[in-house]
Amino acid sequence: MKYSTEIIVELPLDAFIKKFDSTENMKHWQRGLVSVEHLSGTPGQLGAKMKLIYKIGKRKIELIETITHNNLPYEFHGTYKAKGVHNIQENYFESTVNGHTKWISKTEFMPLTFMMRIMMALMPRAFKKQSLQYMRDFKNFAENGVSVSNA
Repeated sequence: MKYSTEIIVELPLDAFIKKFDSTENMKHWQRGLVSVEHLSGTPGQLGAKMKLIYKIGKRKIELIETITHNNLPYEFHGTYKAKGVHNIQENYFESTVNGHTKWISKTEFMPLTFMMRIMMALMPRAFKKQSLQYMRDFKNFAENGVSVSNA
């Protein structure tokens, strides 16, 4: 399943990237994030791996992020592997004419189990909705300082 989402964040590109490219800030815009652990490579660089643990409802989800392309401030791509699913995410950033930042995210989810195939078939909009929620939460954090870590 492939889809694209985008949002305008009312910050200049350099300020946007400073907030986006911070492991410490992730808890402020990624709902349910419990912990981040560096596994290998140079943080933020090609091939680096991190373990991300989320608690969503009663479920604990563990993802392994691998950076596949880093050309900040314009592009940041990675893969995310979890039980039953492989996710490829390409993020593009550009300055708008009024000095804001346009964030375009292209996502591909690949189910690895029968159960995930069924979930994606029955609820395809839920995946896109979750991606857009993270983007909106980042926008709210970047523009207004509102954190979801207390939510």
